Amino acid sequence: MSKPPPARYRTTNWSSYNASLRKRGSLLIWVDKDMTWRAPHDGRPGRPPVFSDAAIQLCLSIKILFKLPLRQTAGMVASLLKLAGLDWPVPDFSTLCRRQKTLAVQVPYRRADGPL
Repeated sequence: MSKPPPARYRTTNWSSYNASLRKRGSLLIWVDKDMTWRAPHDGRPGRPPVFSDAAIQLCLSIKILFKLPLRQTAGMVASLLKLAGLDWPVPDFSTLCRRQKTLAVQVPYRRADGPL
């Protein structure tokens, strides 16, 4: 038996093809400026946490979605906040490591054929 010839694909609509390739590389992350980034003082003895659970949740979600180590996660969150024009401090890797033990980051299931 002979092997069938490989299929040849020809692009006929180049503008649509180029637009789809540009969309493939786009990244959109929304950061709510009204989000509580710093943790409120809860009145318990000892040093209060600096960052809220929502801030740690955002960082750990970025870590899971992009499969980053904690140090690179802190760098990526810092650059995202800078791009958003927010002058917020970023938790360092040791804070993220310590707080991830108490937070369960829930990332919804995503199909392999769809976007993040």
